[in-house]
Amino acid sequence: MTVGDPRSGTGAGSPDGLVIGLHERVLERRLQELIDHRADARAVIEAVDEADAPHVLSRHVAGHLASALADAEEDDRVDLVNRILRLLPENPDVVLDGPHQLLSFYPSDAETPSRPTTPLSDVALLTNSPRDPQLGTELKRELASADRVDLLCAFVKWSGIRLLERELAQLRDRGVPLRILTTTYIGATDRKALDRLADEYGAEIRINYETRSTRLHAKAWLFYRETGFDTGYVGSSNLSRAALVDGLEWNVRISRSATPSLVEKFTATFDSYWNAPEFAPYDPQRDATRLDAALREARGGPAGAAAGTSAGDIDTTLLDVRPYPHQQIMLNDLAAERETHDRHRNLLVAATGTGKTVIAALDYARLAGADRRGRGSRPSLLFVVHRAEILKQALHTYRDVLKDGSFGELFVDGHRPTDGTHIFASIQSIGRSAQLQQWARDHFDIIVIDEFHHAEAPSYRRLLDWFEPRELLGLTATPERTDGVDMAAEFFSGRTASELRLWDALEADLLVPFHYFGIADNTDLSSITFQRGSYDTTELSKLYTGNDARTRMIIAALTDTVVDVSTIRALGFCVSIAHAVYMARKFTEVGIVSYAITSETSRADRAELLNRFRAGEIRCLFTVDIFNEGVDIPAVDTVLMLRPTQSATIFLQQLGRGLRRAPDKSVLTVLDFVGHQNAQFRFDLKLRALTGASRRRLQRDVQQGFPFLPAGSQIVLDKVAEEEILSSLKSTLNLSTRDLVRDVANHKPADTSAAEYSLAAYLHEADRGLADIYGGSGPRAFGGQQRARSWSALKDWSFPQARLALGDDEVALLSRMRAFTHIDDNERIDRYRELLDGTLPSDDALAADPYAAMLFYQLRPTAPAGEIADTIRRVRRMPAIASELRDLLEVCEQQARTLPQPLAGLERVPVRSHSRYTREELLAGFGLGTTQQGIAPGNMREGVKWIPAAQTDVLLVTLKKSESDYSPTTLYRDYAISETLFHWESQNATSPESPTGQRYIHHRQQGSHVVLFVRAAKEGDLGTEPYICLGTVDYVQHSGSRPMQIEWKLERAMPAEMLVAARAVA
Repeated sequence: MTVGDPRSGTGAGSPDGLVIGLHERVLERRLQELIDHRADARAVIEAVDEADAPHVLSRHVAGHLASALADAEEDDRVDLVNRILRLLPENPDVVLDGPHQLLSFYPSDAETPSRPTTPLSDVALLTNSPRDPQLGTELKRELASADRVDLLCAFVKWSGIRLLERELAQLRDRGVPLRILTTTYIGATDRKALDRLADEYGAEIRINYETRSTRLHAKAWLFYRETGFDTGYVGSSNLSRAALVDGLEWNVRISRSATPSLVEKFTATFDSYWNAPEFAPYDPQRDATRLDAALREARGGPAGAAAGTSAGDIDTTLLDVRPYPHQQIMLNDLAAERETHDRHRNLLVAATGTGKTVIAALDYARLAGADRRGRGSRPSLLFVVHRAEILKQALHTYRDVLKDGSFGELFVDGHRPTDGTHIFASIQSIGRSAQLQQWARDHFDIIVIDEFHHAEAPSYRRLLDWFEPRELLGLTATPERTDGVDMAAEFFSGRTASELRLWDALEADLLVPFHYFGIADNTDLSSITFQRGSYDTTELSKLYTGNDARTRMIIAALTDTVVDVSTIRALGFCVSIAHAVYMARKFTEVGIVSYAITSETSRADRAELLNRFRAGEIRCLFTVDIFNEGVDIPAVDTVLMLRPTQSATIFLQQLGRGLRRAPDKSVLTVLDFVGHQNAQFRFDLKLRALTGASRRRLQRDVQQGFPFLPAGSQIVLDKVAEEEILSSLKSTLNLSTRDLVRDVANHKPADTSAAEYSLAAYLHEADRGLADIYGGSGPRAFGGQQRARSWSALKDWSFPQARLALGDDEVALLSRMRAFTHIDDNERIDRYRELLDGTLPSDDALAADPYAAMLFYQLRPTAPAGEIADTIRRVRRMPAIASELRDLLEVCEQQARTLPQPLAGLERVPVRSHSRYTREELLAGFGLGTTQQGIAPGNMREGVKWIPAAQTDVLLVTLKKSESDYSPTTLYRDYAISETLFHWESQNATSPESPTGQRYIHHRQQGSHVVLFVRAAKEGDLGTEPYICLGTVDYVQHSGSRPMQIEWKLERAMPAEMLVAARAVA
C-alpha cells in the first residue's frame, strides 16, 4: 500500500505518514513504532471484541492480500493464493491456473438466463447516469435467475409493473415465490398494480394500512439464489416507470459475497416486517374495498367517498385486533398480578393515545374466554368514565376486540340499559347513591374505570365503596396528582400492575417523536432543601419567580430552538402559581401571548383560555396543576420544563401532554432547563424513563449523544448541562460504599431492629434496585474490611452492634449472592426456601432432587455433585448466607412478573418457559452434573449442549454477540422473526449432514427435544446476564452449512419484552 492509501491510514501531510484523525486499523508492529515516536499526539487503542475479531482480521488480511496480488506478476498470483490457502487448518482446495470463474451451471437442455451487468459478487451505486446500467434493466436480469424474490416498496405503481411484465410472468411460470410489502402512505399505490401482481403473477402481498403516519419509506429488492449468490438493491426507487428508468434515483447494489452482513440484515428485517401484525395479507377479492378506502383517506378524501361505499360499510368487528408489543407486555403483567400474586385490584398507567382501552378490552376478552370455558358465559362488566364520547369509543373498541357488534349497552345521555350485564356508563349516570343501590354489590364481575385519577371525586368514591367486583381495573395517564393523592397507594396497595414504557410506544409509532433539549439555566439549587426526592417548592418559587435573567435565557432558548415562536402551542410547567403567573406575564411582554391556568382559575375562564389556545390566539399556557384533564390538548407541540423533576412518573406525565398525535404535528419539542442540582438529585430516574437505557449504559449514552433512541427522537444536551448530568450520574449510579452504608442506615424505619431490617424494605424506602447492592465488580471495602457485594455486608457496616461473625466459607459464598437476583417464578422460590428452611430429606434424596442441584450449582458452579447434600446442610448453619438468600428471594418474589409453564414433553424437568436462569442453574435442571455425569455446569462454556439423559439439545443464545454498542457483522445471526419463529445460527462446525445437524432436523422423528434459551447481552447491571427460557422448539427449515441457519417454531409464544429485544426491527 502506498502513502495516502486509506487502508494504510497514512498520508503525505504528516511527518511520518501517520495522519491525525479517526482510524480503525489492526495494530501492527510498524504502526506501534510510529505511534511510539509521536510525542505530539495521543493514541486510543482498544482490544478487538472476540465476536468481531474474525471480520476485523479477515478484512485486514484481505487488504494486504489485494495489494500483494496487484503487485505480483500475473503468472505468480494463483501460486501466491494457493500458498496462503495451504496454511489454513481446514485445508481448502487449491485454485487452478488461470484463474477462471464458474459463471453458471444449468441442465444441458435449459437456456442459461441473462446475467446482471454488475457481477454477482460486487457492490455498486446506480444513479441512472449514462454510465450506469438502468435500474429497470438490471432488475429484469436479476429476476431471470432468482429462485426467490422479496420486494419492500412504499409505493407500487401501474407504470412500474408494465415495465417488468414479461419477467414477472417468467418468474410465475418457474414457480418462484414473490413476496411484496407495501403501504397506503399518501395514497400513492395503485390498487390495479397490486391486483395484477397478486392475480396474474402469484405474488404474496402484505400492506401497512396506517395512514396517520408511517416510517416505511424504504425501497428495496432482494434476489435469493440457491447457489448462495444473493443480490439486492436498496435505495430511492419505488416501483414506477420514472424511478426505474430516468428518475434521478440512487440505489446501492449489495451482494452476499461482498456485503454478507447487509444481506443478512435485509433478510432479518424483511422477515420481521412480513410477520408483524401491522402488515395485513392482501387478497384482491376479499380486501379491495378496504384498500380503496385506505387509499382515498390517505389522499385526503373521506374513506368511503366512492361507489356507494361508506366507512360504516366496512365491518371492523371482522378484523382481528392484535396488541402491539408494549400492550402485550402490559397484558402479561396484569395476568401475572392475578395468577402469580393473587392481586385483583390493579392499576395500569399509560400515556393518553397509547391504547389503554384496547388493553382493557383485550384483557376482558382473555378473562371472558376463561369464564366461557368454565361456566359458559361472559363475565358481567361495568366500564366507567366521565365523558360520553370516550364511553362510545370504548364500547366500539370492546365490540371490535370481541368481534361482536351487539356487545354492551350504554348508560349515558338518555341511554338506559335493559339487559344490565355489560354496561358502559358515565359516572354521572351510575355514580349517584340512589342509582348505585339498585345494583347488588357483586353484580359486576369486572369493573374498569378509565381516567382513574378522578377516583378521589365523591361519585367515584361512592361507586368504589359500593361494588365488590371480582376484578377491578383502573386506567390512567396520571397516577400522581398535585393534591398529594397517589392513586397506587390509595387504591391499589401501593402497587402499579404495569406502566407503559415510553420507548415502546414510540417504536410502535403511537406517539409523535420528541426532540428533548437539556439546557443549563445557570441557577444553583445545591442549597435548596431537598427531602425524599423533591425540592422545597417555596424555596424554589422564590428562586425562579422574578428571576428576569433566567426568563430571558428561557425565551432566547425557545426562540433559537423552534422554527417559529409565533406558531407554537406550548405548555410550561412551573413550580408555583406565582411562578406560572410571572412566566405568563414575561412571555406576553415579548410578544408571545401567554396565560396561566392554575387551581385558582375559574372553570369558565379555564374553558375560554383553552378554546383560545386551541384556536391559536394564545401561544403558551403555564400551569402547576399538570393533572388537570383540560390541559390535555393534542395540538401541544412544545413543552417547557421550568422546574426540576426527579420523579420519573411526573416527568412522563408532563412529557405525555405533548406526545399525542395531531394533524400537521410531526415532533414534540421539549426544553428542560437544568440547574446545578443538590448532590442527592437523581437524573438517572427520568433519563432511564425517557430512553429505556440500563444503568450500565446510561453514562455512555450521555457521552455519545444517545445513539439508540426510537426513530425520529433526539436528546440534545448543551455542554454545561451534559457536564452537570454526567456528574450527577457518576455520583448517584456509582454510589461509594461509604455513601451506600450511610443510605442504608438513614432509611431504616425507627420501629424496626437492625436484625429485622430487610432488603425489600430498604429498596422500597430508598427507591433503589438490586444493582445498587450487588452491581459492580470486586469486593467492597469499608473501615479496613473487604467483603463481597451483599446486603449483609452493608447491614453489618451500617449497624456494627448487630454484626454477625463470618467464617471463611461464608465469605466465599456471599460472593455468589448476585447469582440469585434473577429468579422470577414462585415454584423455584418456594423450593429454594424449603431447602433453606424445611426439614431436609436424606442425603440420597437431596442428591436426586433437581432443585437441590440447581441451588447447589448456583453456589458452587464447578464442584462435584457428591457434595450437594453436605453443602446445603452447611448453608443452613450459616446465618449470614441463609438470611441473605431469604431476603433476596423475598425481593424476587415481589418483582416476579412471569407466567411460567412446564416444558412441553419435558414436564419432569424443573425448568419453566418464560422464567430466567443462569447457565449453571438451567444445565443443572436438565441433569448436567448429576444424572449426566462428567462435567459440572460451571465448566460448560459452549452455546449448545446435548444432554442424552434428558434427550435434549439445549441452545443458549446471546443476541448481542459483541460488547460494542453496534456490531453490524454479528447482529443478525440469531433473531426473532415473530413471536413464535426464531432464526438461529449453529456452531461453525455443524453441517446438515453431520450427526448434530441431522439431530436438529429430525429431532421429532427421533424423539428428542430442543429447548431455546435467549438473553440480550452477556453483561448487564448485575454482571453476567441470565437467560430467558423460550421453551421447546420444533424444526421448520434450514439453509447454509457450517454454520447452519435454522428456523425454529416455538411451542409457546415468547414474552413480548423478549420479542422487542430479539426482533430484527423496531
